[in-house]
Amino acid sequence: MLSYILMRLLRMIPQLFLISILAFIIIQLPPGDFLTEEVNRLQASGVTVDKAQVELLTRMYGLDQPAYVQYYRWISRIVTHLDFGYSFMWRQPVNDILLGRMGWTFFIAFLSFVVCWGFAIPVGIFVAVRQYSVADYFFTFLGFIGLAVPGFLLALVLMYISFTWFGVQVGGLFSPEMEVLPWSTAKFFDMLSHIWLPVIILAIGGTANLIRTMRATMLDELRKQYVTVARAKGLPELKVLLEYPVRIAINPIISTFGWLLVWFFSGGTVVEIVLNLQTAGPVLWKALMQQDMFVAGAYILIIGALTAIGSLVSDLLLAVVDPRIRFGKMEAA
Repeated sequence: MLSYILMRLLRMIPQLFLISILAFIIIQLPPGDFLTEEVNRLQASGVTVDKAQVELLTRMYGLDQPAYVQYYRWISRIVTHLDFGYSFMWRQPVNDILLGRMGWTFFIAFLSFVVCWGFAIPVGIFVAVRQYSVADYFFTFLGFIGLAVPGFLLALVLMYISFTWFGVQVGGLFSPEMEVLPWSTAKFFDMLSHIWLPVIILAIGGTANLIRTMRATMLDELRKQYVTVARAKGLPELKVLLEYPVRIAINPIISTFGWLLVWFFSGGTVVEIVLNLQTAGPVLWKALMQQDMFVAGAYILIIGALTAIGSLVSDLLLAVVDPRIRFGKMEAA
């Protein structure tokens, strides 16, 4: 098992290298750069632009260098100093911009992940055991709604219901009067009264998909002979379910850990903009619109790294849960 973990960690190095190249290519695809856009904007507003200052900034940020030189300067600073560069738009280091927002993004993604798994797995097991029951049809209907309704539309509906029915404004992470105050018990409860909305909205789409997956895999396992044999031996039904079909049926759920974590982290950008959240999503959107390459590149690189890490954690969890996978990997190693 240890050798497998070491091999996977070594395999992540070229993966992260390729991810960094793709991230840099993506942020280089639009024509021009932030400096060019800024000069055009100033000229359109009638402001005289000093060409010497433009040339100085171009040389300072290496915008006059070939793409491979720009990539080397960018990735070398990240690897050696964990320096993601300087934001042209916010006029401050990218690290300072993301550090203030990544924490909230991770926190909301983590809560959404817990809600998603904590609800989807037991419900998927229940509707599989009660196939074609009223509960099965009900949760299947909710699942289709969760998959079909866009998150931003659901956010608008819930914000409207919360304000018109309960008189509570749930946009943002804090109330306006609490946002500038230091942390206290009142501010903590104010945060809880706001954070439930983005957590639920992000969890709904993933929950609907996982319920369908868990239900389908459970139905396949419940029809197999080993379940019939376990029941024939007189084992309690709950023990039969948890120790046999659930342990196998949960494998596809665990295998989704990698992409689901990234989806919670990056898939709610539009929702975050609609809800006016002080998270990383709106920063990415503004950076892409203004071609702030260092901010956009840092965000894309972090998402790619999370994908690689999530895949590693998913494989390790599968090896822990399923002895067949664990032993097979040990033999391959």
